[in-house]
Parts: sequence; structure tokens; C-alpha cells
Amino acid sequence: MKNTRYILLTALFLILCTGIGTVSAFQTPESIIAAGNVYVSNVTSDPASYFTADTGTIMVYVTNGNSDTSVVVNHATIGDNNIRLLSTPYDSSANIGPLQTQSFAFSVSADARDGTYYPTFSLSFRDADSLYYRAVILVDNTPLELTIIDKPDTFAQGKRETIYMQVANPRKNDVRSVILEVAGTGITATPEKIFIGNLASGAKMMVNFTVIPDRETPLVLTATYNNGNNPHKVRMYLPMVFGIDKKQANPVVSNIQIKSEGGIYHITGDVNNAGLETANTVMVTSLSPADPQDPYKTYVVGALKPDDFGSFEVTFSANKTASIPLQLSYKDSDGNLYTSLQDVKISVLGTSSQNSGTLNLLFPIIAVVIIVGACIGGWYFYFRRNKK
Repeated sequence: MKNTRYILLTALFLILCTGIGTVSAFQTPESIIAAGNVYVSNVTSDPASYFTADTGTIMVYVTNGNSDTSVVVNHATIGDNNIRLLSTPYDSSANIGPLQTQSFAFSVSADARDGTYYPTFSLSFRDADSLYYRAVILVDNTPLELTIIDKPDTFAQGKRETIYMQVANPRKNDVRSVILEVAGTGITATPEKIFIGNLASGAKMMVNFTVIPDRETPLVLTATYNNGNNPHKVRMYLPMVFGIDKKQANPVVSNIQIKSEGGIYHITGDVNNAGLETANTVMVTSLSPADPQDPYKTYVVGALKPDDFGSFEVTFSANKTASIPLQLSYKDSDGNLYTSLQDVKISVLGTSSQNSGTLNLLFPIIAVVIIVGACIGGWYFYFRRNKK
């Protein structure tokens, strides 16, 4: 009896196992086939290229290629030792319908130096083995480039100058919110900030600004920008060294003539602009110990373009002095005033000028005397020769 019961139980167990095995054998191939049609259709990253220690977002798009079968997934993650996962992996089940695409977003950190890295994306199926895919992530520490295109050879205190420069993006990805800041101790910059905006990979932008330096100091140029959501900046220093600008206006006094009438000196001459810029409001005047007198205490020549010239005349009185300083002044296009001094000797030239009237009266008399003497001498010589 016991043997019969044992035989029956064993037979029942075998029947149940056979049935379960048949169902499993029937379901497993279909699930595996369905999972085999699921694939990674696209991977994007923001930013497209990372600086070391940048954080970003990797988007993985998974497509169910089955036309009539849904697939259930229950785990998704990405990362390796170089591209570290910051967000939590996907651990809840998700159903991807026929011909549908499911996206998975991961927050990551680039803990690597320059190079190309391949973090592994894995996706687990409920009824099949996992899907593995190696994404491509770039790490590039190349910053934006700042280049001075044109600037003055030298700078002058208080003089406005224009600087032209270029901001270029040599990276393999676009950057956002590019801003150029211009600053420096004792420097007035206009504008102080220039908004450039987004700068595409390989693109460049020309910008210009003006500076007025009050002292010799470095000009600090800083470009700030975002790589993804990561702030970065690059800085450049431009020395502001004072000197003589080769292009600036250069008025020069020449052809000076002096005469004196009734104790009043008259100085006339020309002013030539030997520079490459216009000299505005050119003026000539005499300084102490000269005492400017009417009608030309100060002579306004006006504006002189490069290679242009103008005449001037100044009048003054002076006592017991051998020379007086003649001041030449002009303004540049920004209204900055420049002056120069030239000493003019008046003692010898003045005395000569004062006696010039007397000499002019004596010249005819002397000429007549010389002619008469020559005639008398000739007659006398002729008379003596004939007499002999």
C-alpha cells in the first residue's frame, strides 16, 4: 500500500515538473527573441566634451525594435572609473512598447584627464539577459583663446586708445554665455563687459573696447563661459607701458624770424605737423620772462592734418633777457592737451633787427660813394696814363 502511494506521488510530481518545464520552454525563447530586438539607438552628452572634473548629463535612448511585443526592463546604469555616475541607477521596472523608444538620463562626473573614454551602459530585462553598450565620452581641457589683433605701440597717461581683440573657441563643442571683462587698477575701460553669448566649436568673435590709463599697470582681460553648466574662465594680461606714440600728431615750429619795433618783439614762423594724426587747436604763445602784448598775445593756428602747416605771429616785450621760451600746444581727438617749449634767442637777433633800419638807409649812400670813388679812381688812372 505504501509502495503504491509512493509510486503515485512520484508520478504526480513528474507530471507537474514536466508541465512546468513545457511552459518554461515555451516562454523563454519568445522573451529572449523579443529582448534581442531591443537596442541603443542614440547617446548624447551635455556638454559634448568635458573639462576634467566637469559634471554633465548623458542621455541614452533605447528602442524596442519589435513590431508587436512589449519588453519589460528593470535596471539601467552607466559609468566606469573615469566617468563616474552621480545619479541613482534606474531600478524600477519599465515597459517599452513595440517600436517605442525609452530615454535614460544619468548625471556623471568626468574624473579623468584629456582623452576618449567608454563608460558602459547596462540594461537588465525581466525575462532575458542584460544589454550592454559602450558610450563615447570626450575629456578636453582646451580653453578659449584670447588674441590681441591691434593695439597702440605705446600708451600715454590720460589718452584714450582703442584695442581690437579676438575670442576664439578651439574646443570640439560649443560653449555658452561667453562674457569678456576688461579691468585694471587706474584704467577706465569702455565697455567694462562685452557679452558675446554662445560660441560654436571653431568659431571666433571680434570685439573692441577703449581704455584710458592713469598709470603704468597691466590690463586684465578675462573671458568667462559655461561648458555645459560648468563655469570656466581664461585670463590674459596686457602691459600698459607709457611711451611716445609713433602715430600721434607732432607739430614742429620752423622758419622763425624776429624783429623789434618800439620795444615790442614780433616773432613769426610756421608750424608743421610731422605726425600721422590731426593736431587740433594748435596755439603758439610766449612765456615768462616775455610779457605777451597785443595784437598777438596768443596765436591760434587751428587744426593741422598730417603734413599740413600754418603760419603764426606772437608779440611780446622783454627786458634784459637773451632768450624767451615759445610754447606750442595742441589737443588730440579726445581733448588731451600736449605742450612743448622751444627757446628763441632775441638779444643778438633783436639788436640786429633794431639796427636793420639804419643799415638799410646807409646801403644806398655807401653804394654811391663806392661808385663815385671807382669813377674818380678810373679817371685818375686814365689821366696819368695819357699824360705819360
